Amino acid sequence: MKKNLFTIIVLILIILGSCIKTNKDNPQEGIIVKEKDTDIMPTLTINEIIENGIPNDTSEIEYGIRYENEEYSVIKDMIKPGEAISNILENYNLHINSYKLDQASKDIFDVRRMQEGKEYMVFCSKDSNNIAICFVYHQSKKKYIVFDFRDSINVYKGEKKITRKNITVSGTIEKGGSLWRCLDRKLESETAGKLVDVLANRIYAWTFDFTHIQPNDSFIVYFEEEYVNGESIDIGKIYAASFTHKGKTTNAFRFQEQENSLDYFDEKGNNLRSAFLVSPLSFSRVSSSFGKRKHPISGKWKNHNGTDYAAKTGTPVMTTASGTVTHSSSKGGYGNCVIVKHSEKFSTLYAHLSKFESGARKGSYVKQGDIIGYVGSTGYSTGPHLHYEFFLYGKQVDHLKQDLPPSLPLKKENTEAFEKIRDEYIKVLDNFVK
Repeated sequence: MKKNLFTIIVLILIILGSCIKTNKDNPQEGIIVKEKDTDIMPTLTINEIIENGIPNDTSEIEYGIRYENEEYSVIKDMIKPGEAISNILENYNLHINSYKLDQASKDIFDVRRMQEGKEYMVFCSKDSNNIAICFVYHQSKKKYIVFDFRDSINVYKGEKKITRKNITVSGTIEKGGSLWRCLDRKLESETAGKLVDVLANRIYAWTFDFTHIQPNDSFIVYFEEEYVNGESIDIGKIYAASFTHKGKTTNAFRFQEQENSLDYFDEKGNNLRSAFLVSPLSFSRVSSSFGKRKHPISGKWKNHNGTDYAAKTGTPVMTTASGTVTHSSSKGGYGNCVIVKHSEKFSTLYAHLSKFESGARKGSYVKQGDIIGYVGSTGYSTGPHLHYEFFLYGKQVDHLKQDLPPSLPLKKENTEAFEKIRDEYIKVLDNFVK
């Protein structure tokens, strides 16, 4: 009996030994799996955090957010009014005078141009000194400047990795609405604002005035959106757009005829750029149109021989076409005034300016879109606005009702290439609508 019992015990021990060996050979079974729980994730490098941002496991502090690992701590904050990089570094036990910083970065970045409200990161050592070893200033969501103090002062520029995605968006203007409001419901506010700016001031600047948009006007835009670390930060190329205003649809297709010639053409290959911009201001409201009106100062009804654009004092004013400045000084009730002669047929006038741009002196040649002055309220004016007049053979006319000369048409040798791109874009727009 004892012999049998002894044999049974030996067999049990052999079986148990076999099980333990199996677990060692197969890490997917038994207690050996727990070894994975003790694995230590590699510490993120300073360069990885600069490129990809601070990890999510941060803590909020009085003046920003903080992230820590075994090697250093990172503080993320914003530039405060009147704050300089030397002041910030002193808060983290690094005392470097402004001149030394300026000399180290003079060929890369002017430290005096750091802007209030821009983000920065400070990397500090995890020893008893807790001293700043690296400072990163974010010029934008794409670009940054690094001040590395780990050896000598090393200053360099960087740019985050950008990913791009093609987007198609459409909408219809509602009563009391605007293009920006319509796009803001569909895109990030910053993206919507940039898209409106390009549509109004780049693509359709010669076609119609966006201040005259009406309910039921509609649009489709096919464009490129840029992302950094999954966040939408900018718009890239706008490939195609279609805008319907008062029932008339104007299509725009991006096409580059040559290296330095990027324009937008309609489906027939006509360049949307014309000799004159529709508006001398980037994006503003018409406060008084051409025609009969009650004068705001005299109270009498009389002809208003121009178009008034409501805008804040200091808003840049552009010349609507290339030409020669024939007047650039005060002119009676017009106040500070610039007159540009474009040809024997056309001239334009810009009045009530707060100040003149240095390049818009009498006799100067200005190109379409050049800044010639800034909105003000000089002369006979009840508030800041731009008074704009358009002359046809010396007579004031309503510029919004003129058939203005177009830009150069598409070159014949580029017709086939343009039509191929146009057809691709039309398919995208048509498929989106369907």
